[in-house]
Amino acid sequence: MFESALELVKARLGITSTARDVYLKAVISGIVSELSSVQGIALNENIPAHLMFVVDYAEFRYSNRENPVMPRHLQFRMHNLFISGGA
Repeated sequence: MFESALELVKARLGITSTARDVYLKAVISGIVSELSSVQGIALNENIPAHLMFVVDYAEFRYSNRENPVMPRHLQFRMHNLFISGGA
């Protein structure tokens, strides 16, 4: 799920090699799994807003390993996904 997210995350981060693909795939998979199993959000890769939320969240998690406090814009978007159930 969310295979297209990997290339978009790499583009946001400016990564052109495949050296970090395994780690980035794990981050993306963890986000999708957490949102569905913990938050109850049904994500759909074919909905651009869902895809871009996963991309932005993965980029944040990758870039902010030392500071796990989620920025307000991501909190707001996650809240909206939660309210809508991801549908």
